[in-house]
Amino acid sequence: MTAKKVIETKNLSRVFKNGDIEVYALTNVNISIEEGEFVAIMGASGSGKSTLLNILGCLDKPTSGDYYLDGIHVNKLNKNELAAVRNQKIGFIFQSYNLLSRTSAIENVELPLIYNRTGKFTNPKKLAEKALEQVGLKSRIYHKTNELSGGEQQRVAIARALVNDPALILSDEATGNLDSKTSIDVADLFVKLNNEGKTILMITHEHDIAQFAKRIIYLRDGSVLTDELIKNRSTKESALKELALTT
Repeated sequence: MTAKKVIETKNLSRVFKNGDIEVYALTNVNISIEEGEFVAIMGASGSGKSTLLNILGCLDKPTSGDYYLDGIHVNKLNKNELAAVRNQKIGFIFQSYNLLSRTSAIENVELPLIYNRTGKFTNPKKLAEKALEQVGLKSRIYHKTNELSGGEQQRVAIARALVNDPALILSDEATGNLDSKTSIDVADLFVKLNNEGKTILMITHEHDIAQFAKRIIYLRDGSVLTDELIKNRSTKESALKELALTT
């Protein structure tokens, strides 16, 4: 049986117009990510990472080419349909956490379920508790976000991304604001979630964090430069050992 494709792009291009000048941010990008994969996307500033993230996250549409998310042809969706797909199919994790301050961890995690109109989630509190337990925050669920460390806040954000069981977890520089050790903890958490069957796409500029993924796609000038499996993946133990040698 062939694995289900969560992401498939076909000759995806995105052109921005600046007066008479056309700027190609993405050119003929072909990417396929199957269910249960853990993929990192890397590239220098200006390589097209952010543009690709916006399209894959249903925040923008391609100028040409096709994008399928969990079997849905995203190009054909209107604004409301895109919003529904974002809410139901994607769990976002951002560099800046995007949590509500002075609000408890569990209240932050419940939010996507409260806004979900499918009627699928009848007990948001129980599901939020389970998601926080998954990320190792069982004892902190009623703490307000301003009482949590940066690493704990990012774990709350990860729990919020998990809570509605999305087809895809999309991480945008999730470790960008964290110190090295906490970044390793978060990368290790992604590995655990992936081992539980979650499909994860991680955009990062940190090569050592990308090494926790199973596969790295490098972008350059809006095109896929390389797309390769990682032979010697990092583990928490190997990364901490490496960190100890460099500090």
